[in-house]
Amino acid sequence: MTGVWIGLGVFFVLVVWFISIYNGLVRLRNEKDNGWSQIDVQLKRRHDLIPNLVETAKGYMQHERGTLEAVIKARNAAMVAQGPKQVGQAEGQLGAALQGFFGLSEAYPELKANTNFLALQEELSSTENKIGFARQAYNDAATRYNNAREVFPANMISGGFRPAELYVIEDAKERVVPKVSFGS
Repeated sequence: MTGVWIGLGVFFVLVVWFISIYNGLVRLRNEKDNGWSQIDVQLKRRHDLIPNLVETAKGYMQHERGTLEAVIKARNAAMVAQGPKQVGQAEGQLGAALQGFFGLSEAYPELKANTNFLALQEELSSTENKIGFARQAYNDAATRYNNAREVFPANMISGGFRPAELYVIEDAKERVVPKVSFGS
């Protein structure tokens, strides 16, 4: 009779252990998904600001139609991208288009003095910072999740949990530190 109780005790401990590992993986997966949602919120904010920025600049930059169209095209591509890898590539292209746009805006002093343009530019800059923080939080959550699902003994029961993709910068130009110059 004692053997039966010991067997039931071991079985009970194994069931509790299995449940705790499974629930831990679910919590980490949800944390990762939440991190991705935070990136998505900030990217939507960025995508919403861009048409207003372009519309404000249109009156001043009449001869730069190609640049304005490139920004809108990159924005539209970024809006339909899905998953960290695809979104990372599309957002890299959008960032490059925006850099070209802001580079050209330097040649238009009236545009640079426009309060709407300046406010939108500041909002976009603030959003870029928030995107950076959200990317870092997502990658941290994705790494914790991937680690938890790959270590023993969780790897024996994590078959139904797909690995998380990290949000990486695909475009080498985004890795370059911008040059800041206060001279003329």
